[in-house]
Amino acid sequence: MKILITGGAGFIGSNIADRYLELGHEVVILDNLSTGKKKNIHPDAKFYEFDICDPKIKFVFEVERPDIVNHHAAQIDVRQSVSDPENDARINILGTINLLQHCANYNVKKVVFASTGGAIYGEQDYFPADENHPTRPLSPYGITKLTCEKYLYFYQQSHGLNYTVLRYANVYGPRQNPHGEAGVVAIFCKKMLDKSQPVINGKGTQTRDYVFVGDVVKASELALAGGDNQIYNIGTGIETDVNTIFQKIAKYMDNPVKEVHGSGQPGEQMRSVLDYSLINKQLDWKPAVDLDSGLEKTVDFFRNV
Repeated sequence: MKILITGGAGFIGSNIADRYLELGHEVVILDNLSTGKKKNIHPDAKFYEFDICDPKIKFVFEVERPDIVNHHAAQIDVRQSVSDPENDARINILGTINLLQHCANYNVKKVVFASTGGAIYGEQDYFPADENHPTRPLSPYGITKLTCEKYLYFYQQSHGLNYTVLRYANVYGPRQNPHGEAGVVAIFCKKMLDKSQPVINGKGTQTRDYVFVGDVVKASELALAGGDNQIYNIGTGIETDVNTIFQKIAKYMDNPVKEVHGSGQPGEQMRSVLDYSLINKQLDWKPAVDLDSGLEKTVDFFRNV
């Protein structure tokens, strides 16, 4: 198949592109390189430097005629979405509508959409959250991702465009950008390697569900042939607090850096953890990389870059 990956020069998208190529698919990457990097792009992938908000992406669809679109391009920084909700909506909502309209016009069979677990559910009523948990996003980022899910439903009903939504937990691993993308694992790794002091926001007791990028890639692989018009959580079902993440990374770095705590972030979610049983039941997906193994792989990557 021919697969167009938006955001394919970024952390998650580039890892997915590599896997799709390994499977023998033809891969086309669309990325504006605002946070993605050319060095992440596999030499066998075809690359177009476009923004998803640009009407000129019609050219890519005219030339390439993809069978499937894997949509990862987005404004993903929660804090930026709070400080500039208009730009967040422009990229995440209007950019996605632009993309979906071209998918409908050029007979794309399916869209695999990167959504968010923690940011969509907000403060949870129960732990872990399944896909039926109430959606009460606390940030414009979470609101835009939920809105895009609704647009996917509209395009499926109106145009027959199938989709699979993957609601990610906190993804970490090789190629994560410690500057332009959210991700405490990458930030801590970079700070410790640079011999500078990482700062933990607040008490560090806030928990997240950390899922390794290789497991996320597997979900995108399975979504090519299954899970039509379904929404799936992609997480581990295990909560880990920020202090524990800090200590584990320091251990793998062999760096006895002290914990330094700063002020907490206003409105920061305190607990987030996802139930992945639905995709396990329907597509036989489950996380294969435990946190310690994943952090060790991630630290090795940052050491060698």
